[in-house]
Formats: sequence, structure tokens, C-alpha cells
Amino acid sequence: MPIPSALITLLVGMALVLAGLWVGYNVSMLPIDASSNAPVYDALFKVLFSIGTVLFLGIVGVLIFSLVRFRRRRGDSSDGAAIEGNLPLEIVWTAIPAVVVLFVGIYSYDIYERMGGMTPLNDHGAMHTAQPAGDHHHHGGTHGSKQAILASSSSAPAATADQEPGRVWAGIGTNTGEEQTLTVDVTAMQFAFIFHYPEGNIVSGELHIPADRPVSLNMEARDVIHAFWVPQFRLKQDVIPGQPTLLSFTATRPGTYPIVCAELCGPYHGGMRSSVVVHQPADFDAWLSKNTPPVPATVASSGSTPTA
Repeated sequence: MPIPSALITLLVGMALVLAGLWVGYNVSMLPIDASSNAPVYDALFKVLFSIGTVLFLGIVGVLIFSLVRFRRRRGDSSDGAAIEGNLPLEIVWTAIPAVVVLFVGIYSYDIYERMGGMTPLNDHGAMHTAQPAGDHHHHGGTHGSKQAILASSSSAPAATADQEPGRVWAGIGTNTGEEQTLTVDVTAMQFAFIFHYPEGNIVSGELHIPADRPVSLNMEARDVIHAFWVPQFRLKQDVIPGQPTLLSFTATRPGTYPIVCAELCGPYHGGMRSSVVVHQPADFDAWLSKNTPPVPATVASSGSTPTA
């Protein structure tokens, strides 16, 4: 007794779904996850990878089956059967992709909104919009020295706001617990990222941050559009001239990870790289203490000198 084609189709479909789920959740194509929002991104990637695997195996399987089953036999010169259409089949192969696309769209939007993607660039909590004094003439080109750029970036006001419930990104300026957010000013220029720590008046070519503490980056570009990308954090944010941008996150895994400019910014774009070093909290405090410039003796003594 022949097996009904509907049963065969059902069994093949179930096998494809199980194979896709196994590949999606057991084959890793992403770098190590090193931030609190990375698992959320990875969950979406696993879903998309599973769907892609099901589609790939299904389409390739049907193609190979058709090549073998309906190949022209030796000595057969007749035309193929005239098949005009199949309404139920057309409904099925239209409805299933529509449901999948709707599901992926809603799921992606939810994650994007939780990451703060729907918040306007100038409205990240109490996002600052003021430009440093005397700075407006730098945005159109590369005029001015890097020293002047670093000096003006250190004067940018820091933004503060409370974390919004349900968001994966850390809040701006305050806390996600009892620990205060670490604020770092980031200046992107051709062809480097410069990091300024207001609390220690430290300027560095690398980003040093503690693990398990919210970090808030106040970023601005001085010439053209750049992009701050750390693959292990699953974060990429464009940095646009004249548009102060805020990026908040919490690193979870100590180590050294690459910072890449992911926006074509000029002839040496490929060399615009830096590193983010995630320390244990005690090690970060030691780094901060070691690199904080000493207070000049005249400045230190002026505060205690009595005035006549």
C-alpha cells in the first residue's frame, strides 16, 4: 500500500524543521559574547539561522529531487506534462512565508526597541545637544590640531537619566543597581578613536572599562561619519558630525576586544582600529589610579592657602 503523499510531505517538513533547529542552536557562527545585550542578539540570530537552514535544505532538497525524479529518460523525446497550477499549493507557499516574515518582523522590532533603537538620537534620556564653545568650525573638515579636539571633547557635558524598565542597554549617567555608570567621552576622527575619562582627566587611545558596570559613551565625530563597532558586544553605532550620540552597555567578560570603524571614512578607513579592554573592577581601579595625571603642586596648594 503506497504511503500518502500528504504524510510524506508532513514527515519531510518535520525533519526539515528539526534539522533547522538543531543547526541554529548548535552551530555557532558568532564571536564570543562579552556584553549583557549579546544574548538577546544571539537569540534572534539563532531563530534567523534556523529559518534560513530550513529554507536552504528545503529548496536544495526539492531541486535535487526534481533533477533526479523528473529527468529526461534515455530515448524520450516527448514534451513534459502540461501543469497549469495548484491553488492549495500556491496558498500554502504564500501563507507560510507571510507568517514567518511577520513573526521575524515583530520579534526584531521588539529587540530593536529594547536596545533603544527607536529613541531619537537627540532624545536618549537627557541626551546633551550642546556643542563645545568654539567647536562649530571643526565639523566640516579636519581643521585644527588633535590637541584642540581633545581639549574641546573633554568639555562636553555628560548626560544623565534613569534606566528605562525593560531596556537591555544601561541607563544614562546613573545606575542599574548600586554602582554608578562610567561615562567616557569618545571622539572619532580620521583615523582614530580617542577616549577621554572626565572623572580622572585621562586621555587614551584604548577604551578601558570594568566588567559588570554600566558604561555610557558620549560620542561625536569631528570630520566625517564614522561607526563604533565591537563585534563581541554586538554593538554598532554610527557617529555623525554635528550629532552627539550616546551608546550605553555593560560588558560582562574580561578580555581585550577589537573596536572597528564600520563606516567608510576615507583612504585609511581599514586602519581605523582600536581595542576595548574589559578589566575586573579592582584591576580597572588600579588602571584608573595609575593613569590619572597628578595634580600640580601649585593647584593643590592654592586651595588651602589663606587669603588676606
